Amino acid sequence: MSSPALETGKGAMSAPLSSRAARRLAQAAARKQAVHAWLLLMPALVLLLGFTHWPALSTLIDSLHATGRGGQSGEWVGLENYALMVDDPVFWQAVRNNLWFAAATIPLSMGLALLMALWVNEKLAGRALLRMAYFTPTVLPMIAVANIWLFFYTPQYGLLEQVRGALGLDAHNWLGDPSTALACITLVAVWKEAGFFMIFYLAALQTLNPSLKEAAVIEGASRWYFLRRVQWPLLMPTTLFILVNAVINAFRLVDHVFILTRGGPDNASTLLLYHLYEVGFKFWDTGYAAAITVVLVVVLAAVALFQFFVLDKKVHYQ
Repeated sequence: MSSPALETGKGAMSAPLSSRAARRLAQAAARKQAVHAWLLLMPALVLLLGFTHWPALSTLIDSLHATGRGGQSGEWVGLENYALMVDDPVFWQAVRNNLWFAAATIPLSMGLALLMALWVNEKLAGRALLRMAYFTPTVLPMIAVANIWLFFYTPQYGLLEQVRGALGLDAHNWLGDPSTALACITLVAVWKEAGFFMIFYLAALQTLNPSLKEAAVIEGASRWYFLRRVQWPLLMPTTLFILVNAVINAFRLVDHVFILTRGGPDNASTLLLYHLYEVGFKFWDTGYAAAITVVLVVVLAAVALFQFFVLDKKVHYQ
């Protein structure tokens, strides 16, 4: 027959053992959960590493080498490709064109998108059809869009020339004139992107509390005052998101340039990505093309980080 003291000692010894066992079970469960989580993330990580991070690192390495010949890697040239880029007048022409293109397309497409969203957010007859009409250019392939507008701009036979002829105006080669070629591409880009941005503004407008508009009506506020003082501040987070996308889109356009002007006339409509395409795939200077890619990615990344980490603190309405 065991004594009470012996029973007490067994209880004291079993308590630490049970707590250690519980800790081991908890650690094993945590490890199992972590492994399960990493397995779920593995497909996305493989795609991200294989198609984003590794190509970026490979491009950086290629920018420091000369263009290889016969499948062999080029010799190390350091920053020579970047020095060539600084001395390239076509590169700086493309930079100026792209800055002008961005300065025009970003505010125009965003402003038009906001106006369309405000309109189709109202109770209108055929509102669904109107929304679809605004969004249709977004779902069309960019090559198809460029070919449609190529018909509009065609000298003598295009739609614009038919209208000008009916009005008794002289014919004009819209895409062959250095003063209008880039503006024509800008118009196509705004027409295509405004419907896409409208969807985000429309979704944001539909999340606003309807009582805000009712209160504004009761107080006698005009539509412009309500937009400026209530809707616009509440739409600022959405505006920031659209702004980031608009900036990226402004510097990655190549399809329209390829179909409409091929950068001409005399590089008047050459944008950075089209210049990159010509250097890499027309002149086959992959080292120089890699250097242009690195600079473009770094600049866009810096702009995006500034927008997210600096502007993001100023867009939330309290």
